[in-house]
Amino acid sequence: MILDPTFVSNLLLVLTGFGGAFLAALWVSLIVWTYRDIRTRARDPLAQTLATLLVAVLTLPGILVYLILRPPRTLEEDYQKTLEEEALLQALEDLPLCPGCERRVKDDWQVCPNCHTRLKKNCENCDRLMELPWNICPYCGTPAAGAKRDSATSVDEALRGLRMEEEEGEAEVE
Repeated sequence: MILDPTFVSNLLLVLTGFGGAFLAALWVSLIVWTYRDIRTRARDPLAQTLATLLVAVLTLPGILVYLILRPPRTLEEDYQKTLEEEALLQALEDLPLCPGCERRVKDDWQVCPNCHTRLKKNCENCDRLMELPWNICPYCGTPAAGAKRDSATSVDEALRGLRMEEEEGEAEVE
């Protein structure tokens, strides 16, 4: 079986054309990929332009240099990490501090385990924890032990008491 020289020549021409088209497509796709990748990793337009030009000019060695020098995380990953750190810091800051020793204490502790400072008191009626300065239980409405109770329970009663005093004062003057 003898091969025709024109057939071999045409076959090599077609294969060279396909190979050249493949290399051109590879080159363009590497440039596009680099541009998209650096846009997700850096905000600086100069860095984006230089990374893209590096790959456009040097092709395969350029893509290797870019992969070595590119930022390790995307902007989205950096943002997510920052949010996680802020959430952790916020969780730490939300824990209350003992007024005696300034160490972190939990909300349901009555006494600080470090300095034995009293942190909360129990309601006499419902036995739920109350802050020390509270004069009334917010859960059941019971006044705290030792809290000053108002003698006038409403505005009308207070005004009625004032009117009675005024009437007595007028009666004494006459």
